Amino acid sequence: MKLITNIGFILLAVYLIIVGLLSLTGIAIPGILLGLLALAAGVFILIGK
Repeated sequence: MKLITNIGFILLAVYLIIVGLLSLTGIAIPGILLGLLALAAGVFILIGK
């Protein structure tokens, strides 16, 4: 199994896991944190680092 080394895809995976767990459990995390995580993932994917 090959691990992904692109930080953008790693952040995207973390974001998706967090959003999925939050929707299942109903725990509230401030939207600003999820927004910042999504923004960082998008930026890193676009620049390809």
